[in-house]
Amino acid sequence: MNTERSFKDQAMAVLEDVVDPELAIDIVNLGLIYNVELDEQGLCTVTMTLKIAGCPLTEYLNAAIEEELMALEQVKQVKINLVWEPAWSIDKMSREAKLELGIH
Repeated sequence: MNTERSFKDQAMAVLEDVVDPELAIDIVNLGLIYNVELDEQGLCTVTMTLKIAGCPLTEYLNAAIEEELMALEQVKQVKINLVWEPAWSIDKMSREAKLELGIH
């Protein structure tokens, strides 16, 4: 079994508990999380974007992401790598998120 893959699955599952308060959809289904990696020292790096630059929820989301990931026993530290490329669009949202927001 590939433990890196299972860690990523675990991380993505706990990150579904982080909900964007503006849309009431979690950040995974919104398509904001691009990657989650864990190194041998327990540093979990989250590569993600935001819907808009200067998002007022940045600090809230960062704190919620860190709280969820630190609950995983392998994680000793969380680093959030905020990127703007590729840019976020509604195409990155899951089918469920689109349906919930009435986007077809």
